[in-house]
Amino acid sequence: MSQDVTIKITDREGIQHEVQAPTDMNMNIMELVRAYELAPEGTIGICGGMAMCASCQCYVLNEIELPEMSDDEEAMLSEAFHVKPNSRLGCQLHITEELEGLELELAPE
Repeated sequence: MSQDVTIKITDREGIQHEVQAPTDMNMNIMELVRAYELAPEGTIGICGGMAMCASCQCYVLNEIELPEMSDDEEAMLSEAFHVKPNSRLGCQLHITEELEGLELELAPE
């Protein structure tokens, strides 16, 4: 039986939200941010989660084992603004039990 994981997300105003994320719905971080309305409508996930816009870029703030970055994700981040070494695209991080305790910060718009 799958369970929810706790993820901490700092929004673009610097406010940290501790949210529960279901591991049994094939959701990703971008969809989680939308579900909890942690970013203004139309400012995140513009491409629908296809790794084509970087509007869901976030910074990973703690040491959590993440899936390997895909070529598409790497290519998109190479063209995006505000990229840091700990940048990932939220649409490419699917919520699994391994993400328990993950801490993220949304990149500037």
